[in-house]
Amino acid sequence: MAERSFVNEVAQLRHGAGTTLHVEGILAVTKALLQSGVAYVGGYQGAPISHLMDVLGDAHDILDELGVYFENSASEATAAAMLAASVHYPLRGAVTFKSTVGLNVASDALANLASGGVTGGALVILGEDYGEGSSIMQERSHAFAMKSQMWLLDPRPNVAAIVDAVETGFELSEASNTPVLLDLRLRSCHLHGSFVAKDNRRPPMTIKDAIENPRRDVDRIVLPPASFLHEKEKIQQRWPAAIEFIKQRKLNEVFGADRADVGIIVQGGLYNTLNRSLELLGCSDAFGDSRIPLYVMNVAYPVVDDEIVDFCVGKRAVLLVEEGQPDYIEQNLNAILRRGEVPTALHGKDMLPVGGEYTSAAVTRGVHAFLSRYLPDAIEHDPDVLHDRKPVALPVRPRPPGLCTGCPERPIFSGLKLAERETGKHHVSADIGCHLFAVNAPFDLGATTMGYGLGSAGAAALNSKDADRRTVAVMGDGGFWHNGLTSGVGNAVFNKNDQLLVVVDNAYAAATGGQDVLSSQAQLPTRSTQHPIEKASRGVGVEWAKTITNTYDVATVRDTFVEALTTDEPGPKVLVMQSECQLNRQRREKPERAKKLAQGKRVVRERFGVDPETCTGDHACIRISGCPSLTITDNPDPLRTDPIATVLDSCVGCGVCGANAHAAVLCPSFYRTDVIDNPNRRDRLLLAIRSWWIKISSRGLERRAAQFEVA
Repeated sequence: MAERSFVNEVAQLRHGAGTTLHVEGILAVTKALLQSGVAYVGGYQGAPISHLMDVLGDAHDILDELGVYFENSASEATAAAMLAASVHYPLRGAVTFKSTVGLNVASDALANLASGGVTGGALVILGEDYGEGSSIMQERSHAFAMKSQMWLLDPRPNVAAIVDAVETGFELSEASNTPVLLDLRLRSCHLHGSFVAKDNRRPPMTIKDAIENPRRDVDRIVLPPASFLHEKEKIQQRWPAAIEFIKQRKLNEVFGADRADVGIIVQGGLYNTLNRSLELLGCSDAFGDSRIPLYVMNVAYPVVDDEIVDFCVGKRAVLLVEEGQPDYIEQNLNAILRRGEVPTALHGKDMLPVGGEYTSAAVTRGVHAFLSRYLPDAIEHDPDVLHDRKPVALPVRPRPPGLCTGCPERPIFSGLKLAERETGKHHVSADIGCHLFAVNAPFDLGATTMGYGLGSAGAAALNSKDADRRTVAVMGDGGFWHNGLTSGVGNAVFNKNDQLLVVVDNAYAAATGGQDVLSSQAQLPTRSTQHPIEKASRGVGVEWAKTITNTYDVATVRDTFVEALTTDEPGPKVLVMQSECQLNRQRREKPERAKKLAQGKRVVRERFGVDPETCTGDHACIRISGCPSLTITDNPDPLRTDPIATVLDSCVGCGVCGANAHAAVLCPSFYRTDVIDNPNRRDRLLLAIRSWWIKISSRGLERRAAQFEVA
């Protein structure tokens, strides 16, 4: 069950030539693929590109009609290897995944693909996730393009420009026999805009045709001596062909060509940000009518030397707006200008931030510094972002990311914290996924994370027969199927590693948007699911493996942890902690509940609370849970000043707070209640009886309390 459904939106993919479509960026990319005659598409979900996979999944009827093959790949490496279908056959293929983390996994396949070259167009659509809001290491995809000499498109954040980039990306790939990377920034994936559609094209050669008519060219296989000739072919044939195509099709754009004797060179993906900065300074308008000459690099690699020289000749200075580090383009441009003996001064990281996301404020400051030095008369406005203003209040510490209310992973880490009271602390090797939030308070569990599905491998070296405790490794079900089964579990079995591996099985690839995986419980018509993780682990040789099907039972989780950490059984131990992702559960249950309420049917919602008279205010429950709905409030007792715990209305009734309190022997202040909408006669009768009984039972207490008040 994906985070978002595009079942209604995909109907727009059927529109033909001349229709103006108003759509989200991801839907526009899908339409562009179909207009380009793509034969096959694959990929691995992951923000910010995950919705492209969701759109393709919801559009399976349209893909089937056109003869387009689509699959959810097991990993980015699987997706990249799919492009091998374009090596010998004139098949256009596209794959998609998340920026550098995906390229890291896929780099082996892509390097081989780029070496041998392609016959059909091969497009890799990257969801670039760079900057302060990113969840990954701060690296750029640009390095992979340079390393393997694949061309990198970085189109302007404009729906029509993105559609054009998809179509020309295939053409550029075929013209130069080289795979092409299409870089889409986070905001580009989800911006809305319009473009004029074309008819969808059935691929001239389908996958069926290729299977039934096999071809091979030994010169395209990466094997000596052909592999030694591939580098020569890249330099002497493919590169010149790409440059010629880029120049002829004018993929890079120039705006305001002769309006000043200074200029700005900008990556296509940063064009909107730059134009906004120029608008704030009074040098452009909202429609891009810039008074400063701009050279927009919709192709970030390769750099077209002739175009750079032509743009810079006659200008006193040029500013390069290149986001992130290292400054690959700036170094390249410096070399081009010096070789061409062009005296134009080139500025970049000396006026703009060396690293970090280029926000409008950051770019505005850099452009202001550049124009103040070379063209001060062009500046008409002095925006607020240029001034350092004193804060009016103390800065608020950023809230670290945490698990959702009712998350089934919270009791896992609560149970481990409770188990460590008996077993002592352990080194915990973390992994990519929601469970990584356990590194923050209140759990403070996890020392390293080395990549998706590498939680077990990250603990491989910490294995000693002489140690009095074993290392703990964590990974999710998505990471397990991504590559954790082989690189983690299989590796631990082969090396007789004594670690404890905890596999958090919430039934989905939850961190990427709730997509199904091999172990999901859903019955799907197009995919095979319901394959138990414990069975797979035992299949590669794990002897000690257990599955807990209700992680909300904190006492059982704690006791199982104690057993796994103290057993004398040799070899790796695998604990599968299994409960459904609460977000996906709520996505399924809320519409059903709303439908019943609208029909006037009885609906029962579980809620938990804290008895204010019983709570002691020690907040141990909060320290061992961290649930967003569990917080503090004023103490109703005037004789006590310590705030007490309370449960907010956002509670989803998972019961972890009460289970924690019971397992840790904290206090009896937690209670469970049922909130009933549209109660029936039995509910009303029970309410009346309970109210009557409470009133009768409390009369004696009220009389005695009144005596004290009179005295």
